[in-house]
Amino acid sequence: MSSSNRPNIVIILADDLGYGDVKCCNPNSKIETPHMDNLAYEGMLFTDAHTSSAVCTPSRYALLTGRYCWRTPMKAGVLFGYDPDLIEPDRLTLPKLLKQAGYYTGCIGKWHLGMGLPTTDGVVANQNEGDTIDWQADIQGGPIGAGFDYYFGISASLDMPPYVYIRNRRFTDVPLHKRERDRRPYFRNRDGWIAPGFEDEQVLPDLTNEAVHFIEERSGTEQPFLLYFPVNSPHTPVVPTDEFKNSSGAGEYGDFVRQTDAVVGIIKETLERCGVADNTLFIVTSDNGAENITLHLREDYGHHPSGHLKGMKRDLWDGGHRVPFIAWWKGRIPESSTCSKPICLTDIIATCADITGTGLPTNAGEDSFSFLSCLTDPTAPLEAREAIVHHSFNGTLAIRSGKWKYIDCRGSGGNSYDFAAWQPSDDYPGQLYDMEADVSEQHNLFGEHPDIVSELRALLENIKAGKSG
Repeated sequence: MSSSNRPNIVIILADDLGYGDVKCCNPNSKIETPHMDNLAYEGMLFTDAHTSSAVCTPSRYALLTGRYCWRTPMKAGVLFGYDPDLIEPDRLTLPKLLKQAGYYTGCIGKWHLGMGLPTTDGVVANQNEGDTIDWQADIQGGPIGAGFDYYFGISASLDMPPYVYIRNRRFTDVPLHKRERDRRPYFRNRDGWIAPGFEDEQVLPDLTNEAVHFIEERSGTEQPFLLYFPVNSPHTPVVPTDEFKNSSGAGEYGDFVRQTDAVVGIIKETLERCGVADNTLFIVTSDNGAENITLHLREDYGHHPSGHLKGMKRDLWDGGHRVPFIAWWKGRIPESSTCSKPICLTDIIATCADITGTGLPTNAGEDSFSFLSCLTDPTAPLEAREAIVHHSFNGTLAIRSGKWKYIDCRGSGGNSYDFAAWQPSDDYPGQLYDMEADVSEQHNLFGEHPDIVSELRALLENIKAGKSG
């Protein structure tokens, strides 16, 4: 396929958007999401799509590399805004792959994979302080170092310093003072350096305007483009603008989800207005499940951010990592189609390699399997894979193979639910669920099928020792 015929690729990665937040995924959602619903109506909804991890950083690493993050030295937790680069310099990434196929590549939004920020003393900045950051020097790592041609955004989550925009390799301003920690509900902002005029409420609109400008600019060229657009919402701080306040049936969080949905509509409208919609693959998904601070929405508003699924962000239960996943590609993806086959965000790089005819080398995308066949026919067989491995905030693993899911621990593997929701109901050291008969993971079959437990444990160890097969 010549570069002029290759589709543009736009990926919106929402931040902590739960499977149950989106109406087309959960008809009982109290939040109206008309733009995502319309995208699914005109495209394809994947009902069994998973992130590689139930938390931000490892999920993003896996999307951009096609490799489980637990294969790196980072086995648990997430990075902070001042941390060094996580993606290895010689690692093939999605933007590097697509640049080989003639694409111009842009990333706009929350990075959260380490920046390699410059310091005045040459020592890596303390993740909590950042007092030695050289605000006027070039940033050597980050998105540009990972292969993107253009970047605008923030170094990590919007509740992590530094609170300042970065464009390509430079800060757009010099922070002059530190903000204090904001302890209001739905905020969780950490104290740290902030640039003059930086406002939490304005970040999503600013990122959206940048994304619109990027599409407008690149649509005027013959070169295909990748836009990776990891938005900051609806992650804390939950800061809907005035236009969206009191617009949902689920409080401030619901309002921020509605604003996130509106961004999807803005990007789709921009693709159509710029005349590139007919040759663009547009994917909307999330980096993990909804944050556990939204648990109260069940009682306060009758809204379940995880829908019918058990668990939340950080957990090995499906509510932690099964996410909304909508694909839209006019003329290629059948309208109003649904794919129930299990996929993982690691699979995006192999799928893009298939779309562009660019092969993946054997030392890249070790855990990536193309789902291109399903984009044109949701009943088509997927590229053969034995299993998907799930990862929790604490670094515990689970494995899904066919209908069976094995969790290698008791409980959630992530959150402590002493205060609400789900508790282990037995003394088995692990959990086994039939995901066809029990998608809500209510009946632990660990004691009834020791042979299947042994098989899945052995398969998990094989994948840990090598690559997915």
